[in-house]
Amino acid sequence: MTTTGSDKFCASCATPLEMRQQDGQPRPVCPACGRIVYFDPKLATATIIERNGLTLMVRRAVLTGYGLWSMPGGYVDRGEVVENAAAREVQEETGLLVKVQHLIGIFSDADNPVVVAAYSAQETGGLLAPGPECLEVGFFPPTDLPPLAFPRDAEIIARWRAIRDSTA
Repeated sequence: MTTTGSDKFCASCATPLEMRQQDGQPRPVCPACGRIVYFDPKLATATIIERNGLTLMVRRAVLTGYGLWSMPGGYVDRGEVVENAAAREVQEETGLLVKVQHLIGIFSDADNPVVVAAYSAQETGGLLAPGPECLEVGFFPPTDLPPLAFPRDAEIIARWRAIRDSTA
């Protein structure tokens, strides 16, 4: 395994890094000073908004999952409150203002650096329109969704439905 990008040279002594097994994982390690590079996960949000029994979905206009559908969401900025990031992403992608209500769950996969915090939210205003990262927006029955961009989207919807149905 080779190193690339920001993990190519040691931040302490500028020696080229080598990949070594460290703590059960291949990690960039400096052979000169022993510094170990630990990669942090990326935190993203996904938000479910329900209207008249239908679920809001966005058709993606960005490379990962281009043309497929997902819940409104995106990356959390460093220092940003996660719930605020969820509401911001909904507004950026759909034009809607929302109040984040409940955490549906935290979703992660092995060998995937993205961790998703999924929430439910209630519309509070705005005008529904696709943002610059979306081809279109629409509401769909949660049991008959369009082709999804990410496998975990189906898991998020299923968990949300189970929580919703258990409290009804």
